[in-house]
Amino acid sequence: MPNSEKPVTANVPSEPVYRIGAVSRLTGIATVTIRMWERRYGVVEPNRTEGRNRLYTREDIARLALIKRLVDEGNAIGTVANLSLQQLQERLQFRAAPSAGNSETRRVVVLGDALPARVGQGGPELRGLSIVGVFRNPQQFREEAAALRPEVLVVEYPTIHEDTLEEIDALMDSCGARQGVVVYGFGRQAAVKHLDTARLCPLRAPVGLGDLRRACVTDLGHENLMPQSLEPVPTPPADTIPPRRYSGESLARLASISTAVHCECPHHLAELLFSLNAFEKYSQECRHRNPEDAALHAYLHITTARARSMMEEALARVVEMEGLEQ
Repeated sequence: MPNSEKPVTANVPSEPVYRIGAVSRLTGIATVTIRMWERRYGVVEPNRTEGRNRLYTREDIARLALIKRLVDEGNAIGTVANLSLQQLQERLQFRAAPSAGNSETRRVVVLGDALPARVGQGGPELRGLSIVGVFRNPQQFREEAAALRPEVLVVEYPTIHEDTLEEIDALMDSCGARQGVVVYGFGRQAAVKHLDTARLCPLRAPVGLGDLRRACVTDLGHENLMPQSLEPVPTPPADTIPPRRYSGESLARLASISTAVHCECPHHLAELLFSLNAFEKYSQECRHRNPEDAALHAYLHITTARARSMMEEALARVVEMEGLEQ
């Protein structure tokens, strides 16, 4: 075991204990998420040092690891937080079992960046759905999703184009899903219409979990909100594109945080950044796909990147003021 992860000695005789940083590395759960699960759901009750630092036992780590696996596979944290170790293990053993005697329950797999985290924290809003798998890695999805026998594929795209349909068809064929729901950030009207097929339902982000559920359980035959057309704008200024400070996974974590003063700013800023990131990518792609309006989309790309950078700075200040961990 590396020196940085050696257990510290608590007041409990002969029992090794671990600080929260080591627990985070061992379980793959962000420290801010561990603290939130403790505060909201009482998943574990760590001992404390005189300086109020948390000390976790091996049993605590085992509980957290099992709970993370269940949450990653689509279980709401509130439904598994207070289960015993044995109950958690039993839940994992039967997690892929089909719902007996309930033909209305749809087996759903989710592929995307931020959406898996949102769906994993669902609850009553997702009734009628059995989330049998959540994936962030497309290659892992192609290798494992078919074994879960999904009926519906929910896939997340920050931007869509006319040729996106071919890629989604391939994903559906690889997992065997007969119906698909595409949650997208930005796209031309023609691209959205192209996805509105007999077995696909496009939904413009941000989308509520209730709307997502209805799209998954309802036979297709739907209407969609189309993005507004863009107005011409001046030639773009000569500028650089600032690098991103937050990954999609980091934004998903910050969006789920309830701060000490119940401030909703981390959530709102993270949601704004999701949209800005998606539109920045969309405008960059359109810049190269459409030579006739390259100047327009170059301007949109640069302007959105600058706005995104400013909002990232705002989020960083809120994170610092609230004492949150990214």
